[in-house]
Amino acid sequence: ANKQTRFNTAPLWNTSVPQRSGNLLRGAADLSHLAWGRRQACGDHGYSLTGLIHTLGPPMIREQIIASLSAPVQPWDALICTSPAVQGLVSSFFDQQEAWLQERFGASRMPRPQLPLIPLGVNAAEQAARRANQASRQQLRQQLGLDDDAVLALWVGRLSFYEKAFPQAMLQAVERANQASQHPIHLALCGWFPDPSDQRLFENAIQHLASTSTVHVLNGSDPSVVSAAWAAADLFVSLVDNIQETFGLTPIEAMAAGLPVVVSDWDGYRFTVRNGEDGFLIPTLLSPASDTGAMLGHLHNLQLESYQTYAGATAQHTAVHIEQAAAAIQQLADSPALRQRLGEAGQQRARARFDWPVIARSYQELLLAQQEQRLHSQAHAAATSPTRQRPGRADPFADFAPFATSVLHDELQLQRAGSTPFNTSLQVQLNRLYPGIRGSNAEAQQLLTLLEQAAPQGLSVAALMQAFAPEREALLKTTLVWLIKQGLIRW
Repeated sequence: ANKQTRFNTAPLWNTSVPQRSGNLLRGAADLSHLAWGRRQACGDHGYSLTGLIHTLGPPMIREQIIASLSAPVQPWDALICTSPAVQGLVSSFFDQQEAWLQERFGASRMPRPQLPLIPLGVNAAEQAARRANQASRQQLRQQLGLDDDAVLALWVGRLSFYEKAFPQAMLQAVERANQASQHPIHLALCGWFPDPSDQRLFENAIQHLASTSTVHVLNGSDPSVVSAAWAAADLFVSLVDNIQETFGLTPIEAMAAGLPVVVSDWDGYRFTVRNGEDGFLIPTLLSPASDTGAMLGHLHNLQLESYQTYAGATAQHTAVHIEQAAAAIQQLADSPALRQRLGEAGQQRARARFDWPVIARSYQELLLAQQEQRLHSQAHAAATSPTRQRPGRADPFADFAPFATSVLHDELQLQRAGSTPFNTSLQVQLNRLYPGIRGSNAEAQQLLTLLEQAAPQGLSVAALMQAFAPEREALLKTTLVWLIKQGLIRW
């Protein structure tokens, strides 16, 4: 309990930190660029790469993942999958890509990254504390006009029909449950509208589909409101129908808070919620593969339709079983004992499976296993491949060297040109752009001073570099070309 953990961070292009630690952990699924950077800096065995798959909805993300098979990604690298649905789908993508590479190029060796299953985590104790705050519960329930007899069903998350969930099934389920229940059921949508114009669409749906129910829209961007909502709620509802969802954090937040859940039987929800034990999984129905779906994918691939349209149109034609959702909500509304039993079971599961210390141990076990596999492979590795740079995506000064008459080199003789002071040249704003790949202004001035002192014959590039630390050489050479561009040096 008294141990402290220190995190060392560095930019993604700084390979010295992962070389020391043995692993580069990135919260994204694109390993290709990182693998080429590793190969260029220290070779494939320099360290392991670990990425995290947040979504598979955007085709661009899927393409990045699939690109691992044609990049120098190794078996000691990993793409963490947050649910079995993700794990299975990515594995099938790899199968398809391997078949294509074999057909196209006769490829026979295509190392894959590992696909370990590690879910996202929650702070279980913090969620339980929010739920136990009776003062917060009473205050929000009173504010919303809920009697002691009333039941509050809660949704938490973005209010976006095209990238989270169409609300029609949830609204109809609550309306039907309300008409059949012995207790008034209120629905609280605790979230935010990424597109403010969508609020009118939600209000229209509420008016037509839940006309006899009370629906509250709470500001989910305010942490205090979200905390109060967890305390005030009696059950949690999330009937997601969107391909962008791959795990679903809010159901396990609800479980950690001790709330029974009614969620769609969809991707990661199916992995986290045990039907009949922590809540209810409501069946979903997907449209079949056809020319219609192929057209939708083709239009998005050609950038003739946006990703929002691609995902939203798919969700619009994905159904959730409204009658079963209504029956589950009614059953929970009418039985405090059932709510308590399922809520307690879900809370125990959240602590045992999804609490952050549990997730952190899973990460630690994965990183250690990757290191062991990498070091074992390194001990038996053959000679390193001579291909170190990523073809066509490396240093632009290398890729486009044939465009220029010549390239700056150590024997090139340079002289100070004209009498314009460096500070005067910097008054031209265009001269100050893109400072990140050259030396400091003080170093630029020092280069000019050295050339002035060596007038009229000047100095070679190699002679100029001798006045500086070796690790500054690359930045100083671009600085020289930058000064030549300004007319302060000639060659």
